[in-house]
Amino acid sequence: MDVPVTECSTAWAGLSAWGTATQASFWVALEQSGPWGRDALVESRLDPELGDRWGSAAAKAGGRLLLMRAPGQHVAEADFRSRRVFVAGGLAGSAWLLQGVALSEAQVDGLPWDAIGTGDRASVLEDCPWLRPSDPVLLVCTNAKRDRCCALRGRPIVDQLAAEGLSVWECSHTGGHRFAPTGVVLPLGHVVARLTPDLGRAVLDAAASGRFAVGALSEEHDRGTSHLPPREQAAVSWVRAHEGETDPIALAVVGDDGDVVTVQHADGRVWALTLEKVRGEELPESCGKPAKPSATWRVH
Repeated sequence: MDVPVTECSTAWAGLSAWGTATQASFWVALEQSGPWGRDALVESRLDPELGDRWGSAAAKAGGRLLLMRAPGQHVAEADFRSRRVFVAGGLAGSAWLLQGVALSEAQVDGLPWDAIGTGDRASVLEDCPWLRPSDPVLLVCTNAKRDRCCALRGRPIVDQLAAEGLSVWECSHTGGHRFAPTGVVLPLGHVVARLTPDLGRAVLDAAASGRFAVGALSEEHDRGTSHLPPREQAAVSWVRAHEGETDPIALAVVGDDGDVVTVQHADGRVWALTLEKVRGEELPESCGKPAKPSATWRVH
């Protein structure tokens, strides 16, 4: 008799998502229709050599490359043609987002990864005149081969928001499928847990004004901003939640001695926060994997 497998996102329901965002100083999303394997960059209809090369270049510069596809576009295409590309940088300051259509592999090869990593928007535009400023987008993980929760919970969100004409795409693994459906709001680099259609609408509406959505700042939904390491993500999220601060550049980490993280507001207020990694009951971090002690951040 088969024993039912508990979905990881069900097992983690109610636990804090603070400090769990994938760390990346920038995000690049490349359109690739068709199926994706567990390691999407090298297991799709994209030439695996290209996926490996571009993914490695992004990682070396401190960022993350994702694959994306429009809702319902799962028909395999092997030829490289008319690929939409999003490039989000400057996450630690004034975040920006560019988009364009790459007509050849050479155009993606020409992305100035180091300039993207340092947030040098002017250099990126100079090197890639095919890119132009973009309105915010929401990328929602639907990478079923990585974890079934992402497809089962993420795809309906994408379908509904896309049907309303909102700028939302399916994307490959963003980390944290135990918080599915999970997404990345660009250009803010804000990683959001347990998305709902209402929350998806809210984060896109707020991002259009350069803000975080108030409803995304709770322990339930706020995984953090990706340019920070986990401890600092959790500390900043605590302040945002307690102060209702939606300005992406209002808060800065000014100290981290390993025990206390110091967060300063642009108006001069300072919070010295103690962070502890709290071990909890054994839970699966991914569907079908053995359970292990859960861990969440306690901030005080």
